[in-house]
Amino acid sequence: MKVYISADIEGVTGVTHWDETDLHKEESKAARDQMTAEVVAACEGALSAGAKEVWVKDSHDTGRNIVASRLPREVRLIRGWTGHPFSMVQELNDSFSALVMIGYHSRAGAATSPLAHTMTGQIALLTLNGRPASEFMLHSYVAASMGIPVACLSGDKGLCDEAAQLNPHIVTVAVKEGIGEATVNLHPDVAVGQIKEGVARALKSDLSLCRLPVPEQFVMQVRYRQPSRAYQVGFYPGARQLDEGTVEFSSESYFEILRFMLFAT
Repeated sequence: MKVYISADIEGVTGVTHWDETDLHKEESKAARDQMTAEVVAACEGALSAGAKEVWVKDSHDTGRNIVASRLPREVRLIRGWTGHPFSMVQELNDSFSALVMIGYHSRAGAATSPLAHTMTGQIALLTLNGRPASEFMLHSYVAASMGIPVACLSGDKGLCDEAAQLNPHIVTVAVKEGIGEATVNLHPDVAVGQIKEGVARALKSDLSLCRLPVPEQFVMQVRYRQPSRAYQVGFYPGARQLDEGTVEFSSESYFEILRFMLFAT
C-alpha cells in the first residue's frame, strides 16, 4: 500500500491566529512543531496499517514547515511548489492507494474557524457545482478523478462536518472547534493519538467506500473580495464575469477546472 498525505497548518490543534501560520513570525514555531507531530502521527498510522511507502506534501504557505528529521524513514517529503495545477496534492497519481489530509481547515465564508479561507485571502466564496467548496473538497476531487479514495481527514470540526456530508465513510478527526475568533482545542498529545488511530483505522477499512463519484460537468464560481480581481480573471479563456465580484468557469474536465483555479486563486 502506498499512501499520500497532504498537510496544512490552519487545522492543526492550537492554531488560532494568522501570526501562528506565518513562517517569518516567532509565534509560528509551536504551530509548525505541532503540524510536524500530527503528520508524524498520520505516517505512523499509515505504516501500522501496512503502508510500505508514504509520501507527504507540505502544503502550507511556502511548503517548508515540516521538520523532516522527525518523519519516519519510509517517508518521502515534498517541499515547496512546482506550480502544477494539482497544488496541495502535487505528484499524486494512480499508483497511490489512498489520500489522507492533515491539518485542513474550513472554507472561505464559513463561521467555523477564525482561519477559514479557500486557497487565498482574495476569495470571499468559492463554489463547485453550487456547493461552497473548501480546499479539502477541491483536492478530494483530484483524487476522485484518478479513482483514489480519501481515507482520512483531520482539522477543525466545521470541516469534518463538511466531509461527513460529502462522504460519511471518510474517517474524520476533529482536533479543534472554531467559535468566533477563538478555538477550542484538543491537547496536542491527544490530537496526535487520535490522528494516528484514525489513519490506521481508515486504511484498514474498505477503502472503496471512500471513493467520491466524479460529476460529468463542473461549474466553478469564485466571488472575490475585490471587484478588480473579478474583472481581471474574467478574461481567462472560457470564463465569464457574472457580476462585479463573481466569475464563473465550467468544464467537463476537472483538470481544466484546476487549471482555471491555478490562475483564478
